[in-house]
Amino acid sequence: MKKIALAPCNGMSPNGLVSRVAVGDARNENEEVISICMGSTSADIEGANDKMLRKNHIIAINGCSGGCVNKILSNKNIDIAQTINIGDVLENYDVAAKDPFRLDGEAEECVKIIKNEINNRINQIKNK
Repeated sequence: MKKIALAPCNGMSPNGLVSRVAVGDARNENEEVISICMGSTSADIEGANDKMLRKNHIIAINGCSGGCVNKILSNKNIDIAQTINIGDVLENYDVAAKDPFRLDGEAEECVKIIKNEINNRINQIKNK
């Protein structure tokens, strides 16, 4: 059975940290979900991970407008089921993460918002 693979931003921005924490929380709440290490995926020039990547539904979670998660996966010809851009989601709220290394109360609110968005996307894929 296909799993849903969450591909978080590994960047050194505040929203990169939000991405990784929200992915960890969503993965822990959903048994059909796995997470992808984008550093390993990017460095995998031999394609050792490609089979796993191709057999699962992937949700890319980008921390910034650079869209690195999508670019890395696209460069490997990996299909992406859904994309979440954290900045786009958070612009509808009055909270922002400010530190790429620590979560304060406001950043924890960002994590909850993004985790809820991830869970919504997981449910969309499951209900197809």
